[in-house]
Amino acid sequence: MPASTSPRPPHPTAVTARLVMLALVAALTLLATGDPRQLWWVALLAAAGVPALLAPQHRLLAPLSRIAEAMVLGLAASQVAAVAGFGGSVDGLGASAVLPYLAVPVTVTALRRRFVEGAVLLGVTTTTLLICGVVTRVDGERQLLQIGYLAVCGQWLLLAGLGLFTAHALQQLVRARTPTEPQPYAEATRLLTQLRTVARQLPGATLDPGGISEHLLEELRTVASADRAAVLSASGGGRLVVLAQVGAERVDWETTLDADSAIADAWASQQPHTAARSQARSHTGGDVSALIVPLVAGVRTVGLVVVEADTALAYPAPVVSRVTALTGPAALRLEAALLFDEVRSLATNEERQRLAREIHDGVAQELVMVGYGIDNALATVHEDAEETAESLRTLRHEVTRVITELRLSLFELRSEVDRHGGLAAAIAEYARTVGASGGLRVHLSLDESTARLPAATEAELLRIAQEAVTNARKHAGASNLWVTCEVDPPYAQIEVSDDGHGIGDQRAEGHYGLAIMAERAERIRGRLEIRPRQPRGTTVAVVVGSPPRRDNVRGSAAAAAAEGE
Repeated sequence: MPASTSPRPPHPTAVTARLVMLALVAALTLLATGDPRQLWWVALLAAAGVPALLAPQHRLLAPLSRIAEAMVLGLAASQVAAVAGFGGSVDGLGASAVLPYLAVPVTVTALRRRFVEGAVLLGVTTTTLLICGVVTRVDGERQLLQIGYLAVCGQWLLLAGLGLFTAHALQQLVRARTPTEPQPYAEATRLLTQLRTVARQLPGATLDPGGISEHLLEELRTVASADRAAVLSASGGGRLVVLAQVGAERVDWETTLDADSAIADAWASQQPHTAARSQARSHTGGDVSALIVPLVAGVRTVGLVVVEADTALAYPAPVVSRVTALTGPAALRLEAALLFDEVRSLATNEERQRLAREIHDGVAQELVMVGYGIDNALATVHEDAEETAESLRTLRHEVTRVITELRLSLFELRSEVDRHGGLAAAIAEYARTVGASGGLRVHLSLDESTARLPAATEAELLRIAQEAVTNARKHAGASNLWVTCEVDPPYAQIEVSDDGHGIGDQRAEGHYGLAIMAERAERIRGRLEIRPRQPRGTTVAVVVGSPPRRDNVRGSAAAAAAEGE
């Protein structure tokens, strides 16, 4: 059963205000009529206002109670004015004893920003006063014809209307002057809180370019027809990378900004462009409508949204307006995510370079000096001490092994995905180097398109591949290494297999490396799979995105053929 909420008690200020107004009206009524029996109108006013006082938030009861107050107020004003009867041309002034209470229901509606309801209350009060003025006769004359009655009623209705209009105008003025953006310190607190959350548990959904791009595409498909769509961002060198895309088939989008295309024009002009031809290099022809909207944050273009439909004239001006209404706020979110990725990548690269310098200038140099010392000891041994010489040779061999390990660690720290070489080339270079130093026969199967993944994604995939290759060399006791790399943005798959003794027999250091790979895969929203290889060995695979609709077993077939060599 849903939990029931208890009604809020009446606010003390509201109770006090009503009591003060009722006391004032009662005193004025006694002074105007001298008849205590007329106080029953005051009691009726109090009874009509009780529901609104006890249930001010009720959607039906509170407005009906205030309407009842307005009707009783009109009846009371007419009756008190008739009984008071000052005489002469000023008859009807007795209504001024009751009408001040009109301020209560009208003020309540103004405070609750229900200005339409306040206007309705004024209309109900006016109608009641007019009807009573027509029906009620004083000394054989209709009350409505009394100048005093008309003057008093008009005066209080006008004052209540002016008060309601003033409250509405002030509310609009305050809303117009209130800044739509949070105050600087509030905004700084919000951003720092988000940054702390992301730093504690990466990846942060709020600062993930891929997640933001996918969410934007989902929103765009609700306001515009799209058979395929993509979000692109700059990667340097006048090229774009695909952050996310949707559609029945994978599309080879135009990613060159110096080409003669609507994508290049939209990027340069920072204005939406429509075209009657596809912006994909792989499109087969037919009727096409393309809409390219730049994602502009301030004065900087951070990306593009490309939406295409296989019909003519699919994006008229109203559709373009709806699309740009969504891309405007998304541009700022995407810029924040890209900047965070860039800062994190710079910090990671700087840390790797620092560690490389410390190892090279510290431990590595010391071990080299130890090796020189051993060489000198061997050269100066004139006695026939075979056992000592053999021990020194063993020590020399061990020092050589440690130095080799350190150099490979330095190579791993300094390895990066070259802007022009691509992810596959970086993985291949590392696998060949490690394989040569570890006596492994390396089999490569590389399939990489001309489009590029985001830099942060490429960096994490490279580190995962490096860790898998290192585990195979250090802990698997393998003779062969198979490396498969398939990249078709935003999809990528990397597999590293060995013919060693399997993951179950690895030492604790190897399992620690597997945990690191799983953490890196999670950062880029990838899937890590570790499985046995038949007849022996281990396969480590990481997949980002969904596979394209083409022969996506080509890389696996090539790897299987290589394994049979």
